[in-house]
Amino acid sequence: MGNIDESFFQETEHRPKQSTVEAENIPLIDLSPILTSDPSNSSSEITNLAAQIGDACKKWGFFQVINHGVPSTCREKIERASKEFFLLPTEEKRKVSRDEDNPLGFYDTEHTKNVRDWKEVFDFVVENPTILPASHEPHDMELTELKNQWPNFPANFREACEEYTQGIEKLSYKLVELIALSLGLSSKRLNSYFKNQTSFMRLNYYPLCPIRHLALGVGRHKDAGALTVLAQDDVGGLEVKRKTDGEWIQVKPTPDAYIINVGDIIQVWSNDRYESVEHRVLASSKKERFSVPFFFNPSHYVMVEPLEELTNEESPAKYRAYNWGKFLTRRNLSNFKKLNVENVQIYHFRNGDL
Repeated sequence: MGNIDESFFQETEHRPKQSTVEAENIPLIDLSPILTSDPSNSSSEITNLAAQIGDACKKWGFFQVINHGVPSTCREKIERASKEFFLLPTEEKRKVSRDEDNPLGFYDTEHTKNVRDWKEVFDFVVENPTILPASHEPHDMELTELKNQWPNFPANFREACEEYTQGIEKLSYKLVELIALSLGLSSKRLNSYFKNQTSFMRLNYYPLCPIRHLALGVGRHKDAGALTVLAQDDVGGLEVKRKTDGEWIQVKPTPDAYIINVGDIIQVWSNDRYESVEHRVLASSKKERFSVPFFFNPSHYVMVEPLEELTNEESPAKYRAYNWGKFLTRRNLSNFKKLNVENVQIYHFRNGDL
């Protein structure tokens, strides 16, 4: 990423002020039961598995899964393709750069004076094209298509990405079904929201950072979508803000595991039973890092609000309904067109006087 002047990192949000605790890892859950049984099966194994996931969602907002059913060969292919792509010359990668009109493709921070995250990324959508509102304005009904742009090199890049996505998408549906069960809902209760989904995959590359004490790989944030499924390498660096005391907890890499976190949408659907939790990635001055998060998101026309089954007079809805597509489009416009508005968050839709 070249030589960056230290003055670029002087904003306080980039500095890891809070200490990091090397303590217990986030829950590790064995998904073996879903390999032989559908989550709609009311077996004791499935019931117990849903309870474990519910407990992890409530206490941590994060958990890891093993025996998940995603072929290891798919993960190996995309990790290899990702490394080959990011190690290409910068001018080659920028042939598929994202821009104001299309947020898909390659992006790095070297050419901007507002360095927020020490990383390079490549984004692509699951459904190509993906339909989104063209504007964040409430009464503008115009739609737009987001289309993937694929690099010429490495030669098997697109194939590896699309093959991997199929396995992760299947896992994501299983996880959403288990989360639904943990909330006392039918296993398929949330599935229809993901028809015509706006889900996307991101390849992350974190180069060596020469001034690590002033930078973060990714600053503290919460995920806006429904569910994130993350594959990380053995370098580590992901940290989760523990709910009980606000300490940052290192997530130790577990071989062949996926790290799962609930996003803002599940927080709203669950009416705050489950909370989307802050997390960040520390930059490293010793070893480069690669990771692959999958953001499982509903269709653009879904109105996100607390589920009817989880609200009543004693526990009224804590959020007003908002349109996911408009929400996501405003996020994109804020990020890429630099609108002079606050980046929209779910607390903007929180009901008062609760």
